[in-house]
Amino acid sequence: MGAALRTEYRKLVTTRLWWVLLLAMVGYMAFIAPVMAFVVTQGGDMGTVPGGEGGGPLPADAIVRTVYTIAVTLGYTFPLVVGTLAVTTEFRHQTITPTLLAEPRRSVVLGAKLLAGAVLGLVFGVVGTATVAGAGALVVSLAGQPTYLDLASTWRVLALSAVALALWAVVGVGFGSVLTNQVAAIVVILAFTQFLEPLLRFGLAATSWGDGIARFFPGAAAEALSGGSLYAEMGATQLLSPVQGAAVLIGYALLFAAIGRFTTFRRDIT
Repeated sequence: MGAALRTEYRKLVTTRLWWVLLLAMVGYMAFIAPVMAFVVTQGGDMGTVPGGEGGGPLPADAIVRTVYTIAVTLGYTFPLVVGTLAVTTEFRHQTITPTLLAEPRRSVVLGAKLLAGAVLGLVFGVVGTATVAGAGALVVSLAGQPTYLDLASTWRVLALSAVALALWAVVGVGFGSVLTNQVAAIVVILAFTQFLEPLLRFGLAATSWGDGIARFFPGAAAEALSGGSLYAEMGATQLLSPVQGAAVLIGYALLFAAIGRFTTFRRDIT
């Protein structure tokens, strides 16, 4: 496993794509975090959805909780895509064949990809969360609101946000092992993360029974792990506990990986 893990990690970090996506994530977070911080600190009405608790200005601690977790709420697509590409790129360029010739134990190969994805995902998590915290705290401070960076609870939220983003990369590896067509995988990811899940969460929040379903969506689970989110503050979803959120997100990763192992990685690959 050690040799396979080192090999898979080198495959990820010796290409330009990972740091291009990392720079894109930094740029996006450096833009969206100050904008979100400005909107909510100026008393902007974040709106409400049916079943929400109202649409007034968010209290100071909720402002910070919303801003500091924005990477988990809106930036998780980047580590998810990186994890997916760890598998789909091999099938696109047919490098999966020499990979399996060098290590014929396919469970070991897939396990190494999952672990390597977690390591690189943690890099995305730390960098993305640090960008959000720095840019967001600056605007919050300029608006005369407390940043809460002197509290251990704030740093716990930041640390758990980084972990949540790392787990998204693992989910990506699992998903890539199920849907190996690179273009199709990216299209599905973008459609689900940017449109389908947000719409479903707001739609289900309008029903008396939907919240119990929406909280188990992968995006909601990641937000639960981090300890808060923009959607939760808007009343779109009542989140699980952080431990439950982590368990659900890990469950998605393991479910995808298991399906991929007994479908894609079970077939003859040439």
